[in-house]
Amino acid sequence: MIADIVVAVLMLTGSTMAFTASIGILRFPDTMTRMHAATKPQTLGLILVLLGAGVRLWDTIDFGMLVLSGIFALITAPVIAHRVGKLAYQEQRIRDDLIDSDDVESPRTD
Repeated sequence: MIADIVVAVLMLTGSTMAFTASIGILRFPDTMTRMHAATKPQTLGLILVLLGAGVRLWDTIDFGMLVLSGIFALITAPVIAHRVGKLAYQEQRIRDDLIDSDDVESPRTD
């Protein structure tokens, strides 16, 4: 009974996080904010869903696959976000009003 409630809370919370990430991708105005919405809440939502499934599948062989899926998501999401951000910066598809100082363009000689 308690395990069912824990699974339901984890699954619903994770699904809500993933849903808000998809809304953020559609509603945010530029690449950098969309990238943030695509990586942060989506990854947390996936981990919560995997934790909910892990509670249910604790004593089966499928639990190992859930752990591997979570590790893979945690490793690849920051790398992909970094590559997308770097590409957007190189192609000048960022909003200049959101950046206070450009540390990538040239080092300061102050």
